[in-house]
Amino acid sequence: MKPQLLRVPNAQAHSFSVRQDKMTNINNRWHYHPEVELIHFHRGSGTQFVGDNIKRFLAGDIVLVGSLLPHYWRFDAPSEVEDVSGNVVSTVIHFMPDFWGEKFLDLSENKPVRLVLEKAGRGLLLTGRLKDEVRQQIACLDHAEGPDRIMTLMKILYTIYRSDEAVMLSSIGYQSVLLDSENDRINDIYEYTLNNFHKKIYLEHVAGIAGLVPNSFCRYFKSRTGKTYLQFLTEIRVGNACKLLMDDNINLKEVCYESGFANFSCFHRRFKEITGQSPHHYRITVAN
Repeated sequence: MKPQLLRVPNAQAHSFSVRQDKMTNINNRWHYHPEVELIHFHRGSGTQFVGDNIKRFLAGDIVLVGSLLPHYWRFDAPSEVEDVSGNVVSTVIHFMPDFWGEKFLDLSENKPVRLVLEKAGRGLLLTGRLKDEVRQQIACLDHAEGPDRIMTLMKILYTIYRSDEAVMLSSIGYQSVLLDSENDRINDIYEYTLNNFHKKIYLEHVAGIAGLVPNSFCRYFKSRTGKTYLQFLTEIRVGNACKLLMDDNINLKEVCYESGFANFSCFHRRFKEITGQSPHHYRITVAN
């Protein structure tokens, strides 16, 4: 990928930042930064990109993103999330991996923290009881002062270390091309795909958006993402199908065509390849 390097502001009074976002368009593009990021979504849903992983995110999700790991959260319906009451959309914590000093993580007692930060290099989705526990700790961190801030952050990382409910997101072989000036090109491909996946997409047109001929575009996209454009497009379509399957009033064929699949057999096959379940069984799982 060719994400945008983001400069994260940090208040001088604190060694790391904790902020509450009330808008969905904060850093609303494919980007990365040297800070580790822990984000808790209070409201909304959409498509989540972490490294080479693409999946749905929902209200309540908590994700830990390692230093320099590209990521992007695109909300489905920002207008439904942002309202005049000013409710918080997400809580975001940023900290440098070595903000507590170069030698700190070398201490034997801090090995768990170091291991969690290493795992975060692939992105971690917190699930189950772990998610509930960390959610409460994040709420405490938002109000903590002085040394309590650092101790609460360490407690969060240690809680993640002790649990087996942190799911790695990006593949083990994912490597981002960070030192690249073509940030806008990959972002334009993302935006076009997310806005048009529900209808037929012609490779020639996508390649034109990137300023390339089709053959060059295919090589470019595969070299940056580790997957073909068709794989990427299919994952976007399946992600949308997962959202629609949560609504029992939409039948399976409507889900198929509204997600951009040309026929039901292809939809069924691709959906099962990516989720491990048929659309019908996925709907039952979500309902339960």
